[in-house]
Amino acid sequence: MRNEDRERAIVEITGRLVDAKMEAAKQGGVPIIEVINDTIYHEQQRLRTDRSSPNYDDDKSFWRKIQRALPRASEREIKQMLHRTVDHFIREIAGNFNPYVYQASVQLVPVGLGFLLNAVSPFRLLRQLPHLPSINDHMMLTGRIESLRKLDRKGTIVFVPTHSSNMDSPVIGWSIYAMGLPPATYGAGLNLFTNPLLSFFMHNLGAYRVDRRKTAPLYKDILKEYATVSMEYGYNNLFFPGGTRSRSNMLERKLKKGLMGTGLRAYINNLRNKKSQPRVFFVPCTINYQLVLEAETLIDDFLKESGKSRYIIEDDESSDIRKIYNFVSSLATMDSQIRLVVGQALDPFGNHVDDEGESYDRRGRRIEIERYVMRDGEPVEDAQRDHEYTNELAESIGKEFARDNMIMVTHLVARAAFSLLKQKNPDMDLYRLLHTGGDIELLTHKELMAEIEDLQTQLQTLEQRDELKIEPSIKEQSAERLAERALKLFHSYHSAPALTRRGDRYISEDMRLLYFYQNRLHGYPLQSKAAHARAA
Repeated sequence: MRNEDRERAIVEITGRLVDAKMEAAKQGGVPIIEVINDTIYHEQQRLRTDRSSPNYDDDKSFWRKIQRALPRASEREIKQMLHRTVDHFIREIAGNFNPYVYQASVQLVPVGLGFLLNAVSPFRLLRQLPHLPSINDHMMLTGRIESLRKLDRKGTIVFVPTHSSNMDSPVIGWSIYAMGLPPATYGAGLNLFTNPLLSFFMHNLGAYRVDRRKTAPLYKDILKEYATVSMEYGYNNLFFPGGTRSRSNMLERKLKKGLMGTGLRAYINNLRNKKSQPRVFFVPCTINYQLVLEAETLIDDFLKESGKSRYIIEDDESSDIRKIYNFVSSLATMDSQIRLVVGQALDPFGNHVDDEGESYDRRGRRIEIERYVMRDGEPVEDAQRDHEYTNELAESIGKEFARDNMIMVTHLVARAAFSLLKQKNPDMDLYRLLHTGGDIELLTHKELMAEIEDLQTQLQTLEQRDELKIEPSIKEQSAERLAERALKLFHSYHSAPALTRRGDRYISEDMRLLYFYQNRLHGYPLQSKAAHARAA
């Protein structure tokens, strides 16, 4: 958010939330003193285990003062405390965006991310001089880009991408710039700002801080109101509806609906305020990697079923500059790509939107969405009604994710190998197979190539039915060439590759990683060649 709008937004958000809590209390809801006490409790619980927080001393002092003053406070003073509490939270959250710094930083991002993603060795760099590596060499933007540009002139855009890696934030931040769109404001985990490299890109590509350790309901209300107000001010927004990174690498299908509802609230408020461009458009995007930087930590976390307790992972590969360097330097000779697919735009009710911003129902009929929120001729909020609308939006976004998920060569080859290993070890459950590698752990060259070819055919059929997308090489290259490329990628970074070749046999040196990469195909109607043969 631009500095000239920052203070205005802070005042607006604080005023709205204080008024809403006071009104709710008058109507028999939670008393204000309980709202404050509950917030103190949640914050003190956090501070007991969050001593590494950069604001630890200030937060501890702030909450101690509030707690001491609260029992003796008058009704007027309690309201002032609520005001101070909201202000305390919102000033930590609010971004400090400077458009001039943004313009300067985006000139560095293509080269900076080019080095990061390509990790040019000194010898390769010398061969390329005077041309410097750029993200343009590795980042492929596809999908409904021209439609997106047109919609940006018709209303406010909310980007809702898939989330696989901490690389997603700088990647999509730069992609928005590369498509000729204004920067989007988005919440990034506070832990990411401790990484100097990622922090630089996020600060200057529109990020604001979100401390996911803060569990107080009031804090979550403030985050939602921040997003709502920024949309009303005309700022494009970005948030990951999956919540956190996909630990399993499966495509997100159960989405977080809290922030989705802010788009509908912003739309209703825009109608109330008779804004000339009131509409809000949700644009699903899929970010597709051949390799995932944090794959080993993420899949470990998933398999240990500790995703909930370790919602924020601080010790993964993206938190260590050396790990990032090792990751990117290993790709020096690889033709590594990241593909971002811009999907079909949706309105806040989950309907498809055309290039002019008009909404259409599932039968292709144009609809006037203003009537969805009217009561007695006025736009109003209705919690139960709006909850159902947001459910429909979440369902539509999930369908777009599945349709625009781009299958990469590493996903295909991992799926082929993992399917064969499961067939060869039918009596083993998943966790035993991942732990032991199976009683039969070697695959022949012939059977793996046959499995890859069969999957190629099935994937092309699904793409023709518009159920997913596939990396172009999957349609163009032979099974042997695809296997060769995938193995090189697996060897390029992971110390124990997901799959390796020994003569005419293949073996997984890390079954967890093989499972992780094949999971990108989870949920699609695919059947192994051997299963085909048994069915026949």
